[in-house]
Amino acid sequence: MYVVIWEFRARDEREREFEDAYGPQGDWAVLFAKGAGYLGTELLADAREPGRYLTIDRWESPEASESFGDAYRAAYEELDRRCEELAEDERLLGAFRI
Repeated sequence: MYVVIWEFRARDEREREFEDAYGPQGDWAVLFAKGAGYLGTELLADAREPGRYLTIDRWESPEASESFGDAYRAAYEELDRRCEELAEDERLLGAFRI
């Protein structure tokens, strides 16, 4: 398995919208599900720091993630633009093999 982990800081008053877009049934998960080898997304809300989140996207392999990126680049970029206003900061923490 291969996981990609991002850290986000949702904008004040936009947390619910952020959760709807980035959660396990959200817009990102729906898009990722079009790719072969996508296994699901988890959204973690920081219990001590409101507005801070981690997403964990699970793939069968690095190749599955890369293949999705190649096939759906335009759709990814479009969704990224639409979701830009929901977070004030985002940072890739890493991609890991399990």
